[in-house]
Amino acid sequence: MSLSGFAALNILKTPVWVVSPVSEDIVFANTAAKKIMQDATLDDLRKGVCSAHAQATLAMYVPDLKTQQEIIEIWSVLVNNQPMSLSCRLSLADFDTCGEVIIFEGIARQPVTGLKATSSGTYQRKKQGFYARFFQTNSAPMLLIDPARDGQVVDANLAALNFYGYTHDEMCSKHTWEINTLGRNILPVMTEIARLPGGHKPLNFVHRLADGTTRHVQTYAGPIEIYGDKLMLCIIHDITEQKRLELELEHAALRDSLTGLLNRRQFYNLTDQASPNHLPAQQEFSLLLVDTDHFKRINDMFGHQKGDEVLIALSRMLESCCRKDDYVFRWGGEEFVLLLPRTSLDAAMQIAETLRAAIARIAIPGLPRFTVSIGVARHNPDESIDDLFKRVDDALYRAKNDGRNKVLAA
Repeated sequence: MSLSGFAALNILKTPVWVVSPVSEDIVFANTAAKKIMQDATLDDLRKGVCSAHAQATLAMYVPDLKTQQEIIEIWSVLVNNQPMSLSCRLSLADFDTCGEVIIFEGIARQPVTGLKATSSGTYQRKKQGFYARFFQTNSAPMLLIDPARDGQVVDANLAALNFYGYTHDEMCSKHTWEINTLGRNILPVMTEIARLPGGHKPLNFVHRLADGTTRHVQTYAGPIEIYGDKLMLCIIHDITEQKRLELELEHAALRDSLTGLLNRRQFYNLTDQASPNHLPAQQEFSLLLVDTDHFKRINDMFGHQKGDEVLIALSRMLESCCRKDDYVFRWGGEEFVLLLPRTSLDAAMQIAETLRAAIARIAIPGLPRFTVSIGVARHNPDESIDDLFKRVDDALYRAKNDGRNKVLAA
C-alpha cells in the first residue's frame, strides 16, 4: 500500500497511526489522529503526562505482535486543548512501499462500567473464602484500588506490604497517585485501563516505596467485583533489574567499551536525517577529526596497555575541553570525532587549537608527552555526511603531512 492508499483511513472516526518499528517515524496519521496529536511527536504521544506502555522501543513489540498477542499502549493526546489519555491497540502489517509497520488504532471510548463504588466506602477485608486465600497468600504484590474514591488503596496483600514497606493501615491510607511517580496524572491512565479488554499486556510505571526509593514495575490492572464492591485489582511485578540490564545493553550499544565515549554508530544516528534522533538543525554544525600522532610507536615501545592509557587520558581531555552541547566520539583506533552544533568554522578552529595545546600538556607516568593532529570542517547546506567527512579527513591528512601537532581546516 502506498501513502495515497493509506488515505482511505481518513474516513474512520477513530484515530489511526502507521509507525515504523525500526525508525519510530510516523509513516501516516489519519485525519482523526492529526486532530488530537496536533504538533506532538511520537515521543510526546508515548511518553506524555498521561501515557503508559510496556516496552521502551517499538521494535520490542514485534515478536509478540507476530504471535497476535493483545498489546495496548496508552497515549497522551489533546482534546479541546486539554491533555487526556487514549488507549491504542497495536497490530502488525507489512506493505511493499514501507515494509513492516505497527498500526496504532485508538480504541473507541466506552462508558466505564462497574467502577462506581457501591459499598466500597465501607470495604472490609475478609479472612475466609477463596478470594481471601488467593489474595493474601499470593507471592505477587497485589493492591485493591477504588477509582471512585480518587484512586484510594483499600486493601493490600502481605507481598505488597513487604514490597512497599508500609503497614496495612499505612498502605490503605494511600492513593495510587501517591505511589506512582506520575502523580495525579495516573488517574486518567487508570480510567483508560478500566476500559481495556482483559488479557492485554501489562504496562510499565515507576513506583515510590516507603523509604523514598523508586522501583520500575510492570503492572496488570483491571476491574473486579468483590463482595459487592466494584474495585480495581492491581498486580505488581518488580522489573528494576530488567530495566538496569536494558540500560546497560543500550549503553554498550552506543558507547565505546574502552573510553566510554559515544561510538561511530551513534554518530550516524545523530547525523542521519532519517533517524528520529537526528540533530534538529543538521546543517548548523562543524566537525573535528582528531588523530593521535605516532600512536603505533607508543604501542610498540611501551605496550598496548600504555597505549590504552593514552587513549583514555585523551578521551577525558576531549570531554573536559568541550562545551555542554558538543559530542565526542571514538571513531576507531586512535581517531576521535567531535561534533560541534551551531558552531562556525572560526569558532571550531579556536576549539581545535585549544584541544591541541591542552593535549600536548597531558602527562602520563612512564610515557613521553604526545600530540594530536586535527582536521576541521564546517558542514555545508545539503552536503552529505560522507562528503563532509571526506573534507575533514583531507584536512587531517594535510595536517599530518605538514609535520603533525597541527590544526588545519578544509
